[in-house]
Amino acid sequence: QVQLVESGGGLVQAGGSLRLSCRASGVTFSRYSMGWFRQAPGKEREFVAGISWSGVTTYYGDSVKGRFTISRDNAKNTVYLQMNSLKPEDTAVYSCAAQSRLPTTLAEMYNYWGQGTQVTVSS
Repeated sequence: QVQLVESGGGLVQAGGSLRLSCRASGVTFSRYSMGWFRQAPGKEREFVAGISWSGVTTYYGDSVKGRFTISRDNAKNTVYLQMNSLKPEDTAVYSCAAQSRLPTTLAEMYNYWGQGTQVTVSS
């Protein structure tokens, strides 16, 4: 049974930082590309960042480029999202996802999803 469990969300002031973690179990983690998505109330789900199985290739949504960094530790079955210079508009539920194909920004291509962690940025 595949499980993705996120942690690290919380309340932070604008300009602050948070690091999200997503630990996978029940899957050969090193064979999966990983992604982070977010969804704010009343808005559609948005691609945030993705990383290839090896960690060599990373890619970001336009709204977070230069502020967020995705990384992974295959020995720990964990993917991270370092979020710096946070803005109130970054407030959302952040979810990680896994898929065994080529890296993609398309949510429908991901097979497995975590339950999400809330990030709230106050102004």
